[in-house]
Amino acid sequence: MNRLIVVVFFLCAPVMPFAQSASDTGRVSGLLKDPSGAVIQGGVIEVKNIESGFNRSAVTDGSGHYALDALPVGHYRVSAAAVGFETFFRNDVIVGAKQDINVDFSLGLHRKEASVLVIASMASVGSETVVPKSGNTSDTALLLAGIPGLSLYGNGGVSSLPVIHGMADDKVRTVVDGMDLISACANHMNPPLSYIDPTNVGRIKVFAGIAPASAGGDSIGGTVLVDSGEPEFAAPGRRFLVRGQAATFYRSNGNAYGANLGFTIAGENLSMAYSGSISHSDNYDAAKPFKAAGLAAIDRGWLAGETVGSSRYESQIHQFDFALRRQNHQVELKLGLQHIPYQGFPNQRMDMTLNDSINANLHYRGQYHWGALEARIYTDLTRHKMDFGPDKQYFYGSAATILAPGMPMDTKGLNLGATVKADIRMAGRDTLRVGLETQRYHLNDWWPPSPPVLPPGYTSGGMAPNTFININDGRRDRIGLFAEWDAHWSPRWISSLGVRNDTVLMNTGTVQGYNNTMMYNGAPLYPATTFNSSDRKRTDPNFDLTATGRYTPGETLELETGYARKTHSPNLYERYAWSTNTMAMEMINFAGDGNFYTGNLGLKPEVAHTLSATANWHAPAREQREISVTPYLTYVHDYIDARRCPATVCGSSAAVAASLTATRGFVYLQFLNQSARLYGVDVSGRSVLARAGRYGSLNGTGVLNFVRGENRTTGDNLYHIMPLNAKLALVHRLGAWTNVVEEQLVGAKKEVSQVRNEVRTGGYGLLNLRSSYEWKRFRFDVGLENVLNKFYAAPLSGAYVGQGPTMSGSAIPWGLTIPGMGRSLYSGLALKF
Repeated sequence: MNRLIVVVFFLCAPVMPFAQSASDTGRVSGLLKDPSGAVIQGGVIEVKNIESGFNRSAVTDGSGHYALDALPVGHYRVSAAAVGFETFFRNDVIVGAKQDINVDFSLGLHRKEASVLVIASMASVGSETVVPKSGNTSDTALLLAGIPGLSLYGNGGVSSLPVIHGMADDKVRTVVDGMDLISACANHMNPPLSYIDPTNVGRIKVFAGIAPASAGGDSIGGTVLVDSGEPEFAAPGRRFLVRGQAATFYRSNGNAYGANLGFTIAGENLSMAYSGSISHSDNYDAAKPFKAAGLAAIDRGWLAGETVGSSRYESQIHQFDFALRRQNHQVELKLGLQHIPYQGFPNQRMDMTLNDSINANLHYRGQYHWGALEARIYTDLTRHKMDFGPDKQYFYGSAATILAPGMPMDTKGLNLGATVKADIRMAGRDTLRVGLETQRYHLNDWWPPSPPVLPPGYTSGGMAPNTFININDGRRDRIGLFAEWDAHWSPRWISSLGVRNDTVLMNTGTVQGYNNTMMYNGAPLYPATTFNSSDRKRTDPNFDLTATGRYTPGETLELETGYARKTHSPNLYERYAWSTNTMAMEMINFAGDGNFYTGNLGLKPEVAHTLSATANWHAPAREQREISVTPYLTYVHDYIDARRCPATVCGSSAAVAASLTATRGFVYLQFLNQSARLYGVDVSGRSVLARAGRYGSLNGTGVLNFVRGENRTTGDNLYHIMPLNAKLALVHRLGAWTNVVEEQLVGAKKEVSQVRNEVRTGGYGLLNLRSSYEWKRFRFDVGLENVLNKFYAAPLSGAYVGQGPTMSGSAIPWGLTIPGMGRSLYSGLALKF
């Protein structure tokens, strides 16, 4: 790692000098216009004394004019904002005694622009980083790669899960266009980020570690906010705005291809837009050593040369956007449709055979003289199906007799949500943010009967005659209230204090197995009686507290520290997955480890206490160089982990008894509250290495992440913790050309979860090359991933399961991890019109 050039991306706090006497006052006035020169009525103009924090605001009249009187003498920051336009700032306004300072504004139209904004320490990564990635992946989660503190669970070609400081999935809150989406799948095959295509991403905000109360409800790991961008309108005086983009891509590994189309037709106050995408990939290939991995005895359906089975996918996403604005108010309606006809999952025993989602999202935003008001109501209906994909059709011996032609599983999820929040400008220097969020989630998960077709001599199985009911009328409703106070105490000190209460209400109906009479080892195979007779209603009154402060001692250093108490209630499957039949337990596996899970009605909400600090060093001209270091520590009470399932829960069969002490193989587990500790450090930075005029510029960037997770109750390691890793890049820009050389370094994963029999992985280094060229309305991207065709297993990819039994007819082998993708050449072409 000694080659690492570490640099950071965190924005500095506003700077404020000293207040002047209130008796010496002046005036600021002016005119607000759009790019065509037409006036803007209802725009909000705010002045803030950089020294004292004193602020005032005004709204432009019908002629676009504003005036702010009786301003104390001093140095002011003046901002102008209006719905549909970019906010503009002036930091150089000096108000003298009895002076009338004229400050006119011309606001540019708000454009859709891809960017990743890391709010944890107020830093940003621009569109030059995201746009090339969107041509190289159909998985929106991969746009987050390279953000300090963040890694990814492998979970299908378009369904990776973000991990923040060692915590993933439901422990991280993921919001898409203001919608709190929930995966309607026991294996979490359809996570929120799969509902938006990378090419349609307008902005991503990541709160790593300490998320403010306004953004971090019902989560302990952090928050990811994804927006598809603002609607566009025609400039005043122009009748229509017509804008669009079409793009296509191809990736050699997996024969992946796709296209996207987007266009906007808008007037001054009405906007209509459409964006759609389709992507397809066959199974990808690992590098050559995979073929010689000692698996020659494994039959067809498990491995084919270097091909990684069950990694294919196809995805279609469409979005329609309608927006109406008047003066400083805007109403927007988004209608979304997702259709995934299939997606393979190498780390699950089932594949997704259908995922259809329809959502509607109505959003209001308005600017008032006292601040801003935002309201939203949304709904999402998801139909999700699982079954054996073509790589998972079981074959037995040389006769290739079909052992299990199908095991259909069906799910419906209905999500209804609403939010109201306001930013209130308080007298002087402060902002008060208050809000209400409510969500109602309804889930049904059932598996139609599926009598297996067996070779001669075998008896009938137990997947009939009933429909297996996994979750019946499952409900997880939440109502949250929050308040947040942002204060500027002095030119050097800024603080934020937030409180939040989320009440989570959960319940389910009665359930049943495939066969109510079938016995195993003298006990019912599907024992639903105990679950059905239990009290299943749960109410969790969760309380959050966040406090952060930033101190800026000089031009080259910023210090930030914070504390958060965060809570998260279990999901429906963690509490209500009831069956202890092996086949049913296999399906409760959003961990992707191949083990067998059952739920626990006694689970409590997780409560996390996090401390973090950030030191940011930078040159006075911040674009020259910057480095940031963020250590953090989190203690989690009632952390939802797992234990080997005892006989009192999972029965006294020989398999359950052996599982209690097994150090190899897949094991029976039950979700359980325990105590955990996570700690680590994020280091990131950037530097201008050379500016050689006609030879262009050369910049270096780097990110280093370290996290350690421990179960303090058992002394075990937490599951799926990313080992030490770093990403280094050299970025060369010359005119319309941008060229990137990137090296990704990952250490060996040695600290593994023993309760889950987690498999270790080796360290590796990958070299990637990328280049892009922009000419007028065209953009061309080309790149080569894994240039040296290195074989590796991604540490968070999970167990390689479900591709069929061995030639001897034994069970799926334990000890394999999913190989990463071998060398891949990609290209993309985009046209704006």
